[in-house]
Amino acid sequence: MELIFTGVFFLLVFQRLFELYIAKKNEKWMKEQGAREVGKNHYKYIVLLHVFFLFAVAIEAILRGFTLSFVWSVMLFVFLSAQCLRVWTIRSLGRFWNTKIIVLQGAEVVKRGPYRFLKHPNYVIVALEILSLPLIFSSYFTAIVFTVLNAVILLKVRIPAEEKALKESTNYPVMFPNAGKE
Repeated sequence: MELIFTGVFFLLVFQRLFELYIAKKNEKWMKEQGAREVGKNHYKYIVLLHVFFLFAVAIEAILRGFTLSFVWSVMLFVFLSAQCLRVWTIRSLGRFWNTKIIVLQGAEVVKRGPYRFLKHPNYVIVALEILSLPLIFSSYFTAIVFTVLNAVILLKVRIPAEEKALKESTNYPVMFPNAGKE
């Protein structure tokens, strides 16, 4: 099990690094088009959440001896499905996909791919990952703590800030009327 965990873990770390590369490239292009970044104050907390999540998963998995949970096969399916949804989401947004909130004045909101069904599919994907990855390897404490922390930062800070920025700059309908209180 240790080998499986190590493989999945480093695949996820590599994936995150590659996503940051894509995000940086997209950020550069968007800013060249006149886009602006919003929510700089909270972005560092999102990064820290993700970094500490990876450490917590690894530490708890080590402490538990890399044991598979009783729902590991279901959670593995959820985790792998989230990866497929992530690729679909990134491809659907194209150059507009980013890990930061970067908005381009007057841009049309993307309504293809998973955006036909959800306003924020990437956040659903992250929530599924944060819940499912630890539950594959019996890391119950990590699953609970980081699911709650992720939900708080997304629902109280990130999504309202993004909603407000998109509503001010694009043809986006607002989801939270009291958005943008950081």
